[in-house]
Amino acid sequence: MYSKLIVYQKAKLLTLDIYKISKSFPQDELYCLTSQIRRAAVSIPLNIAEGQARKGTKQYLNFLRIAFGSTAEVKVCLELALDLGYIDKTKFESTFYLTEEVSKLLYSFQKSLSV
Repeated sequence: MYSKLIVYQKAKLLTLDIYKISKSFPQDELYCLTSQIRRAAVSIPLNIAEGQARKGTKQYLNFLRIAFGSTAEVKVCLELALDLGYIDKTKFESTFYLTEEVSKLLYSFQKSLSV
């Protein structure tokens, strides 16, 4: 079951973290950066879960690739949030580190399924 996967658990933590930090983004970013970073973050655990539900390895790998791509989106959004002064350096570093961790776990998981 997907909820037992460490990659899913970490992705879910990342999503919750993104929702918390994006609450402090300016109101005029609601339909831009706030929405984008939240959609990218939530896409990660959703694609892990949906991929597993498909029951085929080829399909599962496709959903994991989408989740992996979403980690890159989150990273760029975090960089923009830092550059725009929406988050401080400490919050950026901890969230970016978690995003990197999820990205590496996804990559390793994809490799393990491809063998």
